Formats: sequence, structure tokens, C-alpha cells
Amino acid sequence: MKHFILLSMTLLFTLLLAGCGSGELENTLDWETQNFKATTQEEADFAVEEMEGKVWLADFIFTSCNTVCPPMTRNMAQIQDQLQEKDIDAEIVSFSVDPTVDSPDELKEFGNKYGVDYSNWTFVTGYTQEEIQNFAQESFNAPVQKTEGNDQVTHGTSFYLVGKDGNVLKKYRGDTDVPYDQIIEDVKTAAN
Repeated sequence: MKHFILLSMTLLFTLLLAGCGSGELENTLDWETQNFKATTQEEADFAVEEMEGKVWLADFIFTSCNTVCPPMTRNMAQIQDQLQEKDIDAEIVSFSVDPTVDSPDELKEFGNKYGVDYSNWTFVTGYTQEEIQNFAQESFNAPVQKTEGNDQVTHGTSFYLVGKDGNVLKKYRGDTDVPYDQIIEDVKTAAN
């Protein structure tokens, strides 16, 4: 009987320790984000380096997109709602991949369609097409390509989790089959 109690207590202690975890995400990407300057939907200055010390989600969208951007933005709005419900402190940044079309007003109108709360979600523009293509590729390994004479921009559909140190930690599907619970759990872990 003593052995059973000792074994049970050891097992319980081990499980408790495992449950506590290290508070860190496993298998992170650790891609370093480059500094990037932009203009927000409120026509304020924005710089990626100002996000240091914050946990944030990023995606790449454009307002005249007629395929993946509307569902991506709806999905991110659901994530924003869940983060607020669970009182998890995180920012969201949506980078326009069509900066010549997407003025701050266009971005704000786009966000308004999806009920965006701008207190922690920023849409940015105000750079060249080449700058956003390079930034997306270098910092997020995300393709962005606008071809001459086409009003649509080819771009990735992922959501990215960026840690307090400015490194991309995780990448998730953003258009369909979005792993909401996993994203919320990962953001919570990264924020603690």
C-alpha cells in the first residue's frame, strides 16, 4: 500500500509539473522581424520597432481583394473578440499589400465593415509596393506580388504570432480552417 501511495504521489507531482509547463511555446519559427515604418488608418506614424515588448498577430491584406482578404479579416475579428473575452493583452497589425490603393481612409472603411475594434488592431499603409514585398518576404517568409495591369495582389493567407522580442513565433492558416483555440492559447502563452 505504501508503494502505491508513493507511486501515486510521484505521478501526481510529475503531472502537476508537466501541467505548469515552462510557459514557452515549442517549435517556434524565430524569424526576426525587420523594422518597418508605415501610416495607420488614423494617419498616425507606425513602426514595427515600437511593437517591442508586445505580443502581436500580423497578416497581409488589401481592401479591394475579392477572394481571401474578407474571410481573413472576419477570422481575425473573431480572434480579436476571443482575446478580449479572455482578457489576453495582444495587438493585431494588418499590413496592406496594395499601398498605392489603400489610403488610411480606405483601410478604416474596410475595418469598419468587419466591426474592428481599433484599440488594439492597426491597419497600415504608406510605403511602396517594393517595400512591402521585401518586408513580407524578409520578416515573414510571405510572398507578395502585384503584377502590372492587375488590380489584385497575390499574397500569403497566414496569420503570424510575433513575440515580445519581435521574432515571429508561429504561423497559422488565416483564410479557412483557422485554428482559433490554438492561436488564443499560443498568444496567451507568449503574453505571459
